[in-house]
Order: sequence, then C-alpha cells, then structure tokens
Amino acid sequence: MPSELHRNDVQRKLADGAQLVDVLPSDEYDAEHLSGALSIPLKTLDATTTAGLDRTRPVIVYCWDYQ
Repeated sequence: MPSELHRNDVQRKLADGAQLVDVLPSDEYDAEHLSGALSIPLKTLDATTTAGLDRTRPVIVYCWDYQ
C-alpha cells in the first residue's frame, strides 16, 4: 500500500534492501537525484520499464516537485 515516508524511514528501508525509483523527467534526474536512485520517468512508468525491479524487495518511489 502506498504511503508517505520520512527521511529516517527511507534510510532504514534502503539499508534493509529497498529499491529507490526517481520518477522525475530524465533531464531533471540528470541534473540532480538521490544517490542510488533508478530513473524511471513517470510518463514511462509501466510494466515494461519496471520489469528490472526485484519484485521481492520493497520499492520507494521518489519525486521532488517544488511547485
């Protein structure tokens, strides 16, 4: 079930093996992203682009929007 996580929760989950997915557009991802994040732009997010994710590990989806 989707939920909002705080920084400490994210760090703990990543340390426990969670996968971090950044859904920003490619140019924004290239300019700045969290270390270790996999880029899957939101407009391309589908079964094909997520096929490389390990389905046995949690996935944290990240998007930074300043608007």
